[in-house]
Amino acid sequence: MSGHVSRRAVLGAGIAAVPALSSRVAWAGDDGHAGDGTLRVTDPGSYISFTGGAFSLIGASVAVNADDHPGVVRVAGDLRDDLERVTGERPGSTISRFPMLIGTIGRSPLIDGLIASGKLDVTGVRGQWETSLQTVVEHPMPGVERAFVIAGSDQRGTIFGAYDVSYGIGVSPWYWWDDVPPMRRNGVWVLPGRFTQGTPAVKYRGFFINDENPSLGTWAPAYFGAGKAPGFPGGFNADFYAKVFEVLLRLKGNYLWPAVWGRAFAEDDPDNHKRATEYGIGMGTSHEAPTMRGIEEWNRHAAGGTDPYSGTGEWSYRRNSEAIRKYWRAGIQRMVDQDFEGVVTLDMRGNGDTSLPDGDGIELMQEIIAAQRQIIEEVTGKPAAETPQVWTLYKEVQRYWDRGLRAPDDVTVVLTDDNWGNIRKHPDPAEPTRPGGYGLYYHFDYVGLGRNHKWVDTANLRNVWDQLHQAHAYGNHGLWVVNVGDLKGNELPTEFFLNYAWNPDRWGFDSLEDWERRYARQNFGVASAGPIAELLAEYGQLQARRKPELLNRRITLVDGQVVYDDQETPYYFGHRELERVTEEWRELGKRAARIGRGLPARVQDAWYELVGYEVQATANLYALHKAEFTGFLRGCPGLQAGEESDSCGAGQG
Repeated sequence: MSGHVSRRAVLGAGIAAVPALSSRVAWAGDDGHAGDGTLRVTDPGSYISFTGGAFSLIGASVAVNADDHPGVVRVAGDLRDDLERVTGERPGSTISRFPMLIGTIGRSPLIDGLIASGKLDVTGVRGQWETSLQTVVEHPMPGVERAFVIAGSDQRGTIFGAYDVSYGIGVSPWYWWDDVPPMRRNGVWVLPGRFTQGTPAVKYRGFFINDENPSLGTWAPAYFGAGKAPGFPGGFNADFYAKVFEVLLRLKGNYLWPAVWGRAFAEDDPDNHKRATEYGIGMGTSHEAPTMRGIEEWNRHAAGGTDPYSGTGEWSYRRNSEAIRKYWRAGIQRMVDQDFEGVVTLDMRGNGDTSLPDGDGIELMQEIIAAQRQIIEEVTGKPAAETPQVWTLYKEVQRYWDRGLRAPDDVTVVLTDDNWGNIRKHPDPAEPTRPGGYGLYYHFDYVGLGRNHKWVDTANLRNVWDQLHQAHAYGNHGLWVVNVGDLKGNELPTEFFLNYAWNPDRWGFDSLEDWERRYARQNFGVASAGPIAELLAEYGQLQARRKPELLNRRITLVDGQVVYDDQETPYYFGHRELERVTEEWRELGKRAARIGRGLPARVQDAWYELVGYEVQATANLYALHKAEFTGFLRGCPGLQAGEESDSCGAGQG
């Protein structure tokens, strides 16, 4: 950052530094509503009531024009499923006297007819990015007495509007992934007023399925069926990704980096890109996978000194550039031919998420990016600026930026954390404004040099909030993507990440307890939401001290060399740190067990998957390592958890 613009000045400006909502919309809070025609920005689903309102959802049909976007037609079916889960009644699909009408402005004849007749006011929604409107309309058309209308500014605006209703009636975004059952309701109503959840602050918001072996990599092919690429049965097929796309949309995300380790999204199922289009998901590829092609596509076909492009098989631009350019061209050609929404990764890194084997000269990287953009223009027939592109400054790539290399202004420059949740660089306010803006690549999972963290959720929301708030305050709103590993196990931070990316101004530091209570309430009900939220907050605090993967040895720096000692705890016995921390985890495990026993039988599976396992398993691990290191200290390396012994060793305690 330039010296004359202080970090404190930017962060101190906080929310004031970011564009405000239009004056034509008003914030309604959790339960605000009005019938005066004002467009109210609300929390998800807060216009839904279980005690009365302007429109009853029980008995209402769910109607959508078949000519609307495929993702909109599909989400209408999901909304019918969700209403049946909550009310026990399956909505019809035709227009009744009291229907729900779902459609996209400018695409749905149903919605456009209501607008043309003056029955539906879409002021503040039309022309926006991914924005929806929920409102009750009286006598919208002949034969209809009253309708609940969900209208979107575009395909995803409509999809998000429908899923927002699902959230409001009590369906968790994690209903399928974590077996969360909604509470049955005898009455569900929509309040009077015009409601929206606003326009997202960050344009592209998503996650990266990564480091998927062994858990997800074993389970997914067994459950959904083998991958369809010959010789690669471990690939993830379109039925698997359909479930990923659905939860992403329910969380108001719109962008995915698919799994890459031993997997090739386009090859593992020819329908994968088609399914993304049907759901309305924008596809990308990770920071080390340029031009819409994961590195596995190269590795599967380049071996023995050859590749399919008459090259040497080397992943080296200096020594095999012609073949690699053909490989890149095929990726862009596929995007054009299959007509899917893509955000193209620029750059080139070494095979296997490493630095380039060709060195890190600025001239070489300039040549690579220029070649990739030339391919984009030649294949699409349009200026490169008309195709969304990102350049991710991950690990050694940031050095190019620090040395002065700049991508063209239309490219979104994605800044990154240090793999452990601490952002390395923010946009420099002294730099010229970039039309492509900036993005963020963040980690809840990491496998790499040094130490890994991928077993359970170890994110402390207070730290996550601080880092995301900094990105927001610095005007970083182009594209946010987070590495979620297997996804399962990182549900809470993933949901928070995407919630915050949608509306950072809603979630100040003092609102984090409210967010945790909302998360607990949505998944486990009102009665236990408070204690569960407190438990989750303390869990995050304890995990923030030291990740479970860092408990098994002491790591020190001696004369500039890293020294690993597998017989010494990272905690220090002189202050009884290990004993005290282990006891804190034991007490947290006991609290979790008490809460779990008090929950209804119907949510026990969800409790185990979302809370119970990660708390108890981490508590057990601390007890195990306490016994292990106590044994080493006393000369009893075989000491088991819970055992005490004064008979071995020389009384070294």
